[in-house]
Amino acid sequence: MAGMYEADAYLNARPTYPCEWFSKLADLTPNQTLAWDAGTGNGQAAIGVAEHYERVIATDVSEAQIKNGLPHPKVDYIHTPISMSEDELVSLIGGDGSVDLITVATALHWFDLPSFYSVVNRVLRKPGGVIAVWSYQLITVDPVFDSIMKRFVDTTVPFFNPNIRYVKDSYSTIPFPFESVGVGSEGNPLMLELSQELSFDGVLMDLRSWSAVSKAKECGVDLLSEDVVKELLNAWGGSNLIRTVTRKTFMIAGKPRG
Repeated sequence: MAGMYEADAYLNARPTYPCEWFSKLADLTPNQTLAWDAGTGNGQAAIGVAEHYERVIATDVSEAQIKNGLPHPKVDYIHTPISMSEDELVSLIGGDGSVDLITVATALHWFDLPSFYSVVNRVLRKPGGVIAVWSYQLITVDPVFDSIMKRFVDTTVPFFNPNIRYVKDSYSTIPFPFESVGVGSEGNPLMLELSQELSFDGVLMDLRSWSAVSKAKECGVDLLSEDVVKELLNAWGGSNLIRTVTRKTFMIAGKPRG
């Protein structure tokens, strides 16, 4: 579970998602009554969804993330500990067949997929309900910075959950047992791109929010040592420099089969 510092860093460093994404997803569902943003983090996706749906349930296993949720009158942030049963979770969200849209932004790869998909198939409205998932790769800046970033990333690998491979594969290998609605499909995600203006401090906050960095620290390993930070900073070009970064992004959406 993220601590308050990691949750706060997450809030400040992660990219925002284009409003067009949410309008296109809303167009896929005949009804816009209830949405569920699972693994909501600080709610960046939830507040985008809320522009198109009457109510959004935003859940996360991290209480720290929920406490940092971006306030919105249509969004209810709810802490859902891993110990919660399937029936409890289904009831909390709204019951069987109650949800028009489910979103999972940069979190699906951490889920127990069979358990999650069981809940998804129960709560999605039939017909008409849609699930959309997405994530993104590392920032890219220029060849010099990118090569140093890659060296840093290589040091994090032993501390990451093995499911991070799904992100490296751009979700092309993640199980997604739903019928395509024209926005990618299992094994064939829709490829997109996110751009963001960032300072070096923003980059550093992002890196410090990584679960692998926190886990390494718990094991007595400082992956973001003074020397590593200095090398990244020099390649960036100075702490006051604002640069445009891009992230390769990938999305899959679908509806229950049958």
